[in-house]
Amino acid sequence: QVHLVESGGGSVQSGGSLRLSCAVYGYTYSSYCMGWFRQVLGKKREGVAHIRGDGKSSVADSVKGRFTISQDNAKTTLYLQMNSLKPEDTAMYYCAADPCRYSGTYFDAHQYIYWGQGTQVTVSA
Repeated sequence: QVHLVESGGGSVQSGGSLRLSCAVYGYTYSSYCMGWFRQVLGKKREGVAHIRGDGKSSVADSVKGRFTISQDNAKTTLYLQMNSLKPEDTAMYYCAADPCRYSGTYFDAHQYIYWGQGTQVTVSA
């Protein structure tokens, strides 16, 4: 059973940085896609960044130049480095995983099977 555990959230001031981590347990696929999403209460879950099994990554326009997605060599931990944070980045952040069943981008939450429990990021002005 795949289990994802996020950590690294917290409260920072505008302009600050945080690094989120997502530990992956029980993954049996040799090639998979992983992503970061965020959600504000009452709004749709938004794709922030994703990375495919071959290492190709993409970030949403709203965070381009500020957020970076990466993973360790063993592909057991996913990261999201967030710099120049803004109050509008405040949200619950989730990591997600899927055995790359789809081609192209992976910004749609419906493309993912496995989800973590989320970690809260709060950015104050």
